Amino acid sequence: MHDETVDRTTDGSGSLRDLTFAEVRKFNPAAKHRLWRDYRGEKIPTLKEAVLESMHYDLIIYFDVKGHADQAVAALKHLYQEYPRLYNTSIVCSFMPDVVYKMRQADRNVVTALTHRPWSFSHWGDGRPRFNSFWKHYLSLALDVVMDWSMHNFLWHFCGVSAFLVQKNFVSQEYVRQWSAKGIQVVGWTVNTIAEKMYYENVLQASYITDSLIEDCDPHY
Repeated sequence: MHDETVDRTTDGSGSLRDLTFAEVRKFNPAAKHRLWRDYRGEKIPTLKEAVLESMHYDLIIYFDVKGHADQAVAALKHLYQEYPRLYNTSIVCSFMPDVVYKMRQADRNVVTALTHRPWSFSHWGDGRPRFNSFWKHYLSLALDVVMDWSMHNFLWHFCGVSAFLVQKNFVSQEYVRQWSAKGIQVVGWTVNTIAEKMYYENVLQASYITDSLIEDCDPHY
């Protein structure tokens, strides 16, 4: 699951932490998808089921970990041991440096990446401030500056990453060159229009994450 709730991605409602997997499994993950007619009867997979399906189609997997570092690392370590092919076909990534660091400590052969969006503490993805309170806003701005500096100056090296996943609006040719000089690949997210895709492919010559390879989609922050 991507969100903390099931409301946006299924026909169910409620916080994920309050639901059992058996309850989640009953929801329809295609209900609000634009291609829902093609995916009637689909069920929300377990992690292992999703991995097996992806390997069947020779897909590259991004294990995007949202939290619970110790539990996530334990589950992923077991998967890599069970399916060694994942070492060459997957990346473990997270906004949280502790997740990436612990994953590398658990298994140094796993490819890892840090995910980053500048000003994420103080602003939503569409640019709106998170806080109305004056002091909260400026405190979060200060945290943003510290986090951005840390990510770009030592956390990437400390965590031992191979890639840096960055919100698309903050990627430039110079940015890609700077990371390339350090041996780090830049991946932009989420690139959803043909113009953006052509820019990434032809100008930046960088990889990107998209919601669709065949059509334009709504902006995703």
